[in-house]
Amino acid sequence: MIPSNLFINNRASLAAQLPPKSIAVFTANEAMPRNGDQFFPFRQQSDFFYLTGINEENAFLIIAPDYPDESLREVLFIEPYDEVKATWQGEMLDAQHATELSGIKTVKGSDTFYSVLNDIAYSGYGDTIFLNSYEYPKYECNVETIQQRFLKKIKGMYPMHHYGRTAPILNAMRMVKSDEEIKITQQACYITSKAFRRCLQTVKPGMYEYEVQAEIEYIFKQNNATGHAYAPIIAGGKNACCLHYSKNQSLLHDGDLLLFDIGCEYLNYSSDLSRTIPVNGKFTPRQKECYNLVLDVMKEITQLYRPGHCINEINQAAKQLMGDNGKYLIHGVSHHIGLDVHDSVDKFKPFEPGMILTCEPGMYIREEGIGIRIENDLLVTEGEPVNLFAGLPIEVEEIEAAMQR
Repeated sequence: MIPSNLFINNRASLAAQLPPKSIAVFTANEAMPRNGDQFFPFRQQSDFFYLTGINEENAFLIIAPDYPDESLREVLFIEPYDEVKATWQGEMLDAQHATELSGIKTVKGSDTFYSVLNDIAYSGYGDTIFLNSYEYPKYECNVETIQQRFLKKIKGMYPMHHYGRTAPILNAMRMVKSDEEIKITQQACYITSKAFRRCLQTVKPGMYEYEVQAEIEYIFKQNNATGHAYAPIIAGGKNACCLHYSKNQSLLHDGDLLLFDIGCEYLNYSSDLSRTIPVNGKFTPRQKECYNLVLDVMKEITQLYRPGHCINEINQAAKQLMGDNGKYLIHGVSHHIGLDVHDSVDKFKPFEPGMILTCEPGMYIREEGIGIRIENDLLVTEGEPVNLFAGLPIEVEEIEAAMQR
């Protein structure tokens, strides 16, 4: 369990950045339909979790820093107890446990949310309503989320109010990790490291990509990870030249490379690791040449993960270091990670201690069926960046030695 102080501090920081007579309102995620009468496993909306630590649907949060009644300056609303639901689906969250998780003293039933919101919004102390939405510039989705429907409903209820966006505030807050968040991310990276080490011992020609994925998922589950932080990429041969390949169904051939892009999610926090290995345990001279070029670039740009530098500088440096091979690097080489594997892609925000970012140069030569990506997660400090995957085989000789064992 994450200590509630993390969420208490996050709410306090958000409240301090709201203008006078403002309130911020949030809704939890909803269960997503899968097929028939089935739902996908529930995953909380990241900002809602960041502020509450609550992993339940049918929940709301109001933050009203200026409201005269101190008991209503922070209110968490959870689903009222339903005996039938509890019988079929298990124990439901109660007010006492919700307070223990979130640090919020006032917990009410979600069926009272709109009446409480009404009182605060029309009190004269909630003239501006801050709403939450997912603002990631490279993401497109045709499915309307509960946050988007909630936003429309609130604006329909209070058309004469002023409105603000919580996303810019929370995105900036989430870039810099607390000590507790760093510890959680370190554990996520540790579990992912164990999964990759298992693959070094088990991968061989004649396996299928999905068999390798099964080895990874076994380690994730064995170590209490909540699952994948994103769809895993287990790409043999030419499949590695597809950046977001995730079918993971192909046969692994002797002489091919195998690209991993994997990461577990632990307590809702992500890890993100890429490695490229020879299926038969031995790099060919050409594969070694390409691999070492990417690795050399990685070593050089890792030194830029210091305060004052930014993602845009790293992208430019990587291209320059690739030289004539820069045409084979077809993606950016860094992004923030946290509750989302792509927490932010702000390319111009100067690095600060406490930020955790990926470093992932690559090379993709389609005509040769060579796809190489190497990735570490780096913690920015006052001095040298800290590699959260330190000690994991990365040199050609280390990989070959580990596979021979």
